[in-house]
Amino acid sequence: MKLAIITERANITLGGAEKSVFELAARMALLGVDVKILAATGTESSHRVKILCGDTEKRVSFKTFGNALRSHLAEEHYDIIHSVLPFDFADVYQPRGGSYPEAAIRNAASYNNPAARFFKLITSFANIRRTILAHCEKKMCKKENAPIVAALSEYVKSQFKIHYNMPDEKIRVIPNGIKLSPNPDKIRSDKLRSAILSSLNLKEADEPVFFFFAAHNFRLKGLGPLIRAMKILSEKLTKRPPYLVVAGKGSPSDYRRLARRLKIENRLIFLGPAPHIQSALDVIDIAVLPTYYDPSSRFILESLAAGKPVITTRYNGAADLFTADRHGKIYDSPDDIDSLAEAMRYFCSTENISAAKKAIENDDIKTKVSIETHCAKLLDLYNTIIKNRTQK
Repeated sequence: MKLAIITERANITLGGAEKSVFELAARMALLGVDVKILAATGTESSHRVKILCGDTEKRVSFKTFGNALRSHLAEEHYDIIHSVLPFDFADVYQPRGGSYPEAAIRNAASYNNPAARFFKLITSFANIRRTILAHCEKKMCKKENAPIVAALSEYVKSQFKIHYNMPDEKIRVIPNGIKLSPNPDKIRSDKLRSAILSSLNLKEADEPVFFFFAAHNFRLKGLGPLIRAMKILSEKLTKRPPYLVVAGKGSPSDYRRLARRLKIENRLIFLGPAPHIQSALDVIDIAVLPTYYDPSSRFILESLAAGKPVITTRYNGAADLFTADRHGKIYDSPDDIDSLAEAMRYFCSTENISAAKKAIENDDIKTKVSIETHCAKLLDLYNTIIKNRTQK
């Protein structure tokens, strides 16, 4: 099978979506698929990458990239064209960020101030590029011969049904998957834990419970509600004292001020960008992401793969891949701070943490969230498309 995967930029340092494309291509190649990543810009870092609009970091227009793709596809045959951008000539559309309307709605919801929420909603498509992509997605989904939408979660599937009225037969839920990491470096993990304990003026004998939050967009991923939940939790009687470890590229200044105002600054530590996420996951107890929007969070999947219980919201498609009250906690809204605090309180117990970790291992959640499982489901979809094509 010859497979083309279309993405805008061939650069894994840009974020989770780009990283996921490269992980997908690498795994498909291991399965014997002849795969090529077709990107507008970036670097041809391997024979599997083809740059169509020049070796530049500058973005090119959607139209320019589309024209370059059509020229390439006129000369090169692929059995399956898999795109993460809304090109209507693709066989499979896999929107890594979910649908554009839902992303805009949920981004606006992440602002505390009602006026700010309203302003963000009405100006959500002031960005010309985003407006073009949203228009193309809508136009594509309305076509009779639209690509099959490979939704990363049931949440993403519901978006395409609600916003575009797409029929079930045009959507295939293929849960997100991650490349499983090797065992973490114990020396690095031990150093990190020692640094965290020292920064919080703690000893192992204090038996702290470390809740771990990792994201780059602190507002959208719910750090504000999480800090407020920590305030509620700090006033409750718990079996073990809770602390919050925060990692990511976001600016911590506003959140430090919030913690100081709530008088819980001694319960938080900001690590900054965490290049070795596996070491951080190795030393914490619970992963928590009170996100306003996430089609399927890699952070939650990585945490489950590391054997850690998780807490997240219904607005995270990764909730499909674990069972609430067995492997972690799922609650309805990031604004429901009391429910978040109660979920965290549940895990301030060694017994409850151990039970969830054992269930994650016994139910082999690690395999469920792997890129291998994701690719197996995608290959089944590809083969179905090819079979249906030959029968016409």
